[in-house]
Amino acid sequence: MILKRFFAILCSFCLLVCLLPATAFADGNGNIDGGGGSMGNGTSTNFWSPGNDGIRVSVVDAESGATVSTSVDFSNRTQNNVVYFGKVNKLQYLAGASLTPQSGASYKYITPAQAMPTIVNSKGQNNIDAIKRYFCSEYACRMVADATGVDYEQMIAGDYKLLIEPIAYFTHNGQYYCMTATEAGLYDQKAGGTLRKTMTSLTHKNLPLAMFLEFSDLGISAWGGSTNKTQNNSDIISTLGVGIVWFDEIPPEGDIEIPDVEYRVNTDVITAVTLRSDTDLTPDNPATATFHILGTTYRVNDVVIPAGDSQVIWVKWHTPSTPQTITITVSASGAYTAQDTFVAEIVDLNEHIPPDPTATDTNPSYTVPSLPSKPQKLTANWGVWSCYWKPVWVWCDHDKNGGHWVDEGYWEYEYTGYSASIHGTMALAPDDIVPTASRKDMKSGYSVKQDVTATLSTDAPISHITHPQTAFSVFPEFQYETYLRLLQRMSSGRSAKFTFRPNEFSTYSRTVHFTPLWFPDSTDYTVYTQVWDTWTPDGMLSINLNDYVSINGSLYDDWYTNRE
Repeated sequence: MILKRFFAILCSFCLLVCLLPATAFADGNGNIDGGGGSMGNGTSTNFWSPGNDGIRVSVVDAESGATVSTSVDFSNRTQNNVVYFGKVNKLQYLAGASLTPQSGASYKYITPAQAMPTIVNSKGQNNIDAIKRYFCSEYACRMVADATGVDYEQMIAGDYKLLIEPIAYFTHNGQYYCMTATEAGLYDQKAGGTLRKTMTSLTHKNLPLAMFLEFSDLGISAWGGSTNKTQNNSDIISTLGVGIVWFDEIPPEGDIEIPDVEYRVNTDVITAVTLRSDTDLTPDNPATATFHILGTTYRVNDVVIPAGDSQVIWVKWHTPSTPQTITITVSASGAYTAQDTFVAEIVDLNEHIPPDPTATDTNPSYTVPSLPSKPQKLTANWGVWSCYWKPVWVWCDHDKNGGHWVDEGYWEYEYTGYSASIHGTMALAPDDIVPTASRKDMKSGYSVKQDVTATLSTDAPISHITHPQTAFSVFPEFQYETYLRLLQRMSSGRSAKFTFRPNEFSTYSRTVHFTPLWFPDSTDYTVYTQVWDTWTPDGMLSINLNDYVSINGSLYDDWYTNRE
């Protein structure tokens, strides 16, 4: 992928994301700011899944703010059975448009071919640089032009601006909604504060603070208030949850700069490139390569390669503890590589703890979802060239003066191949203190425990690999996507063991997950677990596991009364 710069030429972008001061983003003529904070816990009828967000884009007149075309919603995720309020933008609401649910109308949206970065972050730590690169790219501008029916050349000529509003898709009182921040504020006004009461962290903090203006434009004031506190409806409706893109010159051509690799925070990882050579590289003239990562230089020396062949080289390093986007560069001497610059996204999985099931929870329309089918990489293969001198001694005769031996040998190459594979087991079972459980049979409402083992098999030295480091589980009551539990690693090494972390809703802080009371009888309750971050020079090994318990009855069946 060709990496290019995507900043000052195109646009000024009125956004703010992350818990950072506004001055940190005032590069070029950008109008950028944002904030947010940590999310609380939802309930089974009021919840939001991190990453379940989107953007509403409206093309508006640069002077008057009048809408030029119908607004369009974009989302990375599939959206079904959505209650929405039409494609109305903030300027239209401020001009008097009413909040009107679209009864019986199917919700239309577009999934970008190149995924958008996270817009609404559960911890208020959006990557503003990634958002700027995306929406200031030629790809995004052409995508908007195609979706809205506005001529691309006319759109970027300077007469129009893009009004951009973050969207959250969430469940409120059992109903699945799509709302911009403005719509959330208007809805809460009409509902007498019920939305703020049940979804405060999302609808009144992280959604409206995902974007706001650094300086006033189109009649919308710049935001100078708190960037990490809950906001009131009035400020949300008038000021928050909006960004603006305008055009000074033609957008730079090329692909948007999307990450080449994704790492987790605080993790041992391997970054690798492939060197190639058209001539023999020997110990007399080896290649060298230097990796530049977060201010540290890692040098790989004495690389030998036969002519016309290649060699993968790598460095092992530890990622920082905070999410960020970094650029990794590689410089080579004596050989060449097809890619010498990488964009690495370092992410926090942001454990979003499932809510505490309550005795009054119901879900009569629930159907058991199919298990996810996530990609996994179970094997890896790579190798290392070595080179040694094979002598060929030839006698050089000097007639009467005798002679001498001459070594007319040559360099011999040898390739040592390595491989690695990962396999795992997962055991889900009723918790030890469930009174009426029998092997894998239990009643709903009780807790389950799990043990996960991931084992790396390899013939490579430790400098070539990392051990399994990360595991997380998702659950059927949330369609395997709403919440996740990061597992705790109980033992490390080539055979790593994981289990649930202590449950904050457990009276005795047991390492369990509670099943919902309403889960259907005669049904398997299956937990899906992924194990990541076993790194090799051939990429990351990963494995997906699942196991079940059988639900028959509920804990209510174990209750009884004794009357005289």
